[in-house]
Amino acid sequence: MKRTISNVVNDFFSFLLLLMFLYLFFFYEMNKITFTLPKEWAMVNTMFLSIILEAIPFILIGVFVSAFIQTFISEDMLQRWMPQNTFIAIVLSAFLGIIFPVCECAIIPIVRRLIKKGMPPAVGMTFLMSAPILNPVVFASTYYAFQQKNQIAFARMGLAFLVAVLVGSILYRLFKQQNPLKIKASSMHEHVHTENKWKATLYHASDEFFDTGKYLLIGAFLASLVQTFLNRNALLQIGTDELVSPFITMGFAYVLSLCSEADAFVAASFGNTFSEGAILAFLIYGPMLDLKNTLMLFAYFRTRFVISFMLILTCVVYFVILLYQILF
Repeated sequence: MKRTISNVVNDFFSFLLLLMFLYLFFFYEMNKITFTLPKEWAMVNTMFLSIILEAIPFILIGVFVSAFIQTFISEDMLQRWMPQNTFIAIVLSAFLGIIFPVCECAIIPIVRRLIKKGMPPAVGMTFLMSAPILNPVVFASTYYAFQQKNQIAFARMGLAFLVAVLVGSILYRLFKQQNPLKIKASSMHEHVHTENKWKATLYHASDEFFDTGKYLLIGAFLASLVQTFLNRNALLQIGTDELVSPFITMGFAYVLSLCSEADAFVAASFGNTFSEGAILAFLIYGPMLDLKNTLMLFAYFRTRFVISFMLILTCVVYFVILLYQILF
């Protein structure tokens, strides 16, 4: 009963907001607005809108894939496809990004649905890390951005694969088959029984979109604040050391929350300031973990699991980059 009342109240306020938006859009004269935002906050607004517009198409893809999995793929079917050996499954899932190029924003609802269906959590998290990087679109953008250093594109793919497999293996050792997902109240469409599977898919996709979208909005706003007010020059001044600079660029990647299809062009601008290893740390860490998807992870996964994942990923990326710098 409480759930029903809550849904009615939410729908009522959503309807009021929609009416207000339509009124302002069609009837309010924009030339009456005399208030101007300070320069910094205007930049926050621009950054926020650019992140949202960049992420929304990928979120839509992700929620529809997630809804398709929920409707058309059964637990038994997933178990038949999954190798019995978890470590083999982890390695194979790292290659899935080549076949299923998914942005870091869209991958979280997909992985959550796969884990709900019975995929081992470590396998799902390996896919979460590899899919945003190990795909043809990201390789092409990286290769183009670093035309004078094409080895960076190949190193990015190879090191990202290694990091995903290592982190997935460590997570399996620590958590085995423990369920890392939060127990959330089911939506009204979770228990809809309908013969029309496509209709059920749309129901699930709409629930997933609004559930994921709110965390995207919060994450995008925080990322835009950081991008606007962060003193980058101070960080760049301490980023010349080979031991320190990978941490600096990993921090950049986390707070800037760039899309993996476009981050290579930002990384290319660091060429005269940071080492090749530090640039690779930026290119590998950002798509696997940033400010936007951190909020989504905490929303859907248990806090202990998310913190463990973040610490393990950070350490593995850092030490893999140090090893790369020693060898190459």
